[in-house]
Amino acid sequence: MPEKTERKIFAGLGEAVREKTGPARIAVVTDENVAPLYLDACREALESAGLPTEAIVITTGEAAKSGAVYLDVMDKLAHIQMTRTDAVLALGGGVTGDLAGFVAATYLRGIPIVQVPTTLLAMVDSSIGGKTAINLPAGKNLCGAFHLPCLIYRELQVLDTLPEDVFRDGLAEILKYGMIADAELFRQGAGYQRRPAAEDPELQAIIRRCVEIKEGLTREDPLDTGCRQLLNFGHTIGHAIEKLSNYTIPHGAAVARGMEAVTAIAVRQGWCDGETLAGLRAALLGQSFRLGVPFPAEAVYAVLAGDKKRKGDMIDLVIPERIGSCVLRRLPVADLRSLL
Repeated sequence: MPEKTERKIFAGLGEAVREKTGPARIAVVTDENVAPLYLDACREALESAGLPTEAIVITTGEAAKSGAVYLDVMDKLAHIQMTRTDAVLALGGGVTGDLAGFVAATYLRGIPIVQVPTTLLAMVDSSIGGKTAINLPAGKNLCGAFHLPCLIYRELQVLDTLPEDVFRDGLAEILKYGMIADAELFRQGAGYQRRPAAEDPELQAIIRRCVEIKEGLTREDPLDTGCRQLLNFGHTIGHAIEKLSNYTIPHGAAVARGMEAVTAIAVRQGWCDGETLAGLRAALLGQSFRLGVPFPAEAVYAVLAGDKKRKGDMIDLVIPERIGSCVLRRLPVADLRSLL
């Protein structure tokens, strides 16, 4: 019997990209952590399909989503003379995907973007739906554009090199999807135990269900003015926590705290029952998330007052009714102070 050979990583990437872009030149944007692991394999896959490749390596972490890094990447695209028939490929997590997506949305008024997510969070959430952005000193994701990827290529093998805390960030988003739309998905996320990703049918099914939920909401509300805002559950307070921590609390961990905080508010206001809060807390603690908002209410309120989801003197909050169902409530911004 012949020996089983391991499938080559990114085996189908080049042909998948070429099918969407044609004979384009590809600028791969990746970060200093991902590049040593996967840049060579990515380039080999693209070039074997006849797609010439340029690499742009950015710094790691939320600091990369800055105006300075954005302009530097734009300048590099101009110097290598990228054209409107070429494409950008984001190889990395949510930060890389957001930045590269915004670059692609605005370079030459828009060129194609391919998303190749390398974190669980990016696979189930940030690579989907076309939201691209960079941060401003005033807050997270305040400068951005909608720019749908022409392709999202998920290579589950890359998840096996993720540190535990980065993998766990993705579980926060999975639990979010369960809270807003699917109680069974919530149960799966709460009990999930990590295994080699490419050989794990449970994780594959979880990812498919998250993608299905987000793609459905995005199709129904592409510009994020209605039901798609349900995907912001935990994010309004979560983004404030990220900013106040100077982004030392990562996105998934901040969203976990934000989900617990807004659900506690909902219980106090009589919008949902204590059983919902207890179930959410048990799931988050079971996945080793820390809970609570580690900043004064006044500081959190000051950040929320500048949130991009604010509409005049009102702001939309995603409120759980029960596990598997959330609703939007439009509240006066001033009421947030007392709620916090």
